[in-house]
Amino acid sequence: MRYDPALAIPVLERTPGVLRALLDGLPPAWTEAREGPGRWSPYDVVGHLIHGERTDWIPRAEIILRAGEAEPFPPFDRVAMFRDSAGKSLGELLDLFARLRSESVVRLRAMALTPADLERRGRHPELGPVTLGQHLATWVAHDLSHIRQIVRTMGREYAEAVGPWTAYLPMLRPEAGEA
Repeated sequence: MRYDPALAIPVLERTPGVLRALLDGLPPAWTEAREGPGRWSPYDVVGHLIHGERTDWIPRAEIILRAGEAEPFPPFDRVAMFRDSAGKSLGELLDLFARLRSESVVRLRAMALTPADLERRGRHPELGPVTLGQHLATWVAHDLSHIRQIVRTMGREYAEAVGPWTAYLPMLRPEAGEA
């Protein structure tokens, strides 16, 4: 499937509600769970998504539309949430993410992107040339990937408790390449 704003925006709009429904009001045993050392908790993922709203998706789209490949994207700090979320409750983060995402969707709609716009290129600091369509499609896939990560992290909290049913629950087993 190629990136299509009409198909992408409904997913982007739903992500804050999905996260709120999944996480809001849960005990820290769920929201602070980690799959292992160096892995992110659901709380951390929400902070990461907030940082992306502020510095990645729309700001980089605007760079592509304004300057194309002449202005490379600034590097993205994948772990800024550890600094930026410090001292905030999960409820505060969910509220902030919902507000920022709503603002991002308004800005995305205001761009009124054409098929030609989606073919415009920018320069990623690691990946090189990317199209606006690729960038925006990645935004949707990134949301879905992190929702999956949160659900997997939470599910694995019961990996031992389910006993032999692990055989029927692939999510509870380590994936190839996991430490």
